Amino acid sequence: MFHMTAKLQKLEADIEAQRKKLEQLKAQKQQIEARERAKLRGIERKNDTRRKILAGAMVVEMMQSDEDVKRKILARLDGFLTRPDDRALFDLPATLPADPPALPQGAPETLPGTRG
Repeated sequence: MFHMTAKLQKLEADIEAQRKKLEQLKAQKQQIEARERAKLRGIERKNDTRRKILAGAMVVEMMQSDEDVKRKILARLDGFLTRPDDRALFDLPATLPADPPALPQGAPETLPGTRG
């Protein structure tokens, strides 16, 4: 049977200690990467919310300055919004209509300045 010398035993112990240290460092790296991914998701969520707020502000301004645009947007919202509290924000009835409202004869399907 082979007996390790004290030097070999020390090297084996050092290797094992380094292996444990490597595992700890890998775990730390994974934690840092997970935190960074979560931070990026949070930033993207904030940016998405900001885009929606800015686009919504523009649409509200368009609705205030053009009755035809207002009517078309409200018709689209009437078919899009399902929650009663959301519908109430636009003075829409709490329940969805059975059929989406029809646009007047000859009215374009898209809003001015949009492609569709």
